[in-house]
Amino acid sequence: MDHCISLCVKCTRACEECTTACLKEPDVQARIHCLDILHDCAEICLQSMAFMSRQSKFYKQHCQLCADMCEACAVECEKFKDSHCQECAQICRECAEACKNMAS
Repeated sequence: MDHCISLCVKCTRACEECTTACLKEPDVQARIHCLDILHDCAEICLQSMAFMSRQSKFYKQHCQLCADMCEACAVECEKFKDSHCQECAQICRECAEACKNMAS
């Protein structure tokens, strides 16, 4: 569980940093959907960390939702070729894998 919690924190940070960087890109209007998903992903990761930390009886279901949202965020970030989006996508995929393992 500690590994998954650590990756949720790492993913939250990556999504927040990517959001900040995307807002400074000249094509920010093309990134609106990506920005929405980044925000959702950061929030669900924080919530999953909290659910796991307190060993909520719903943490497995929450981790599955987190995995799905991290995957969606990775797909969206991969559409943009800048390094911050590519790095965020990689971290989202790592977090998704850890959350899938927690959910099973």
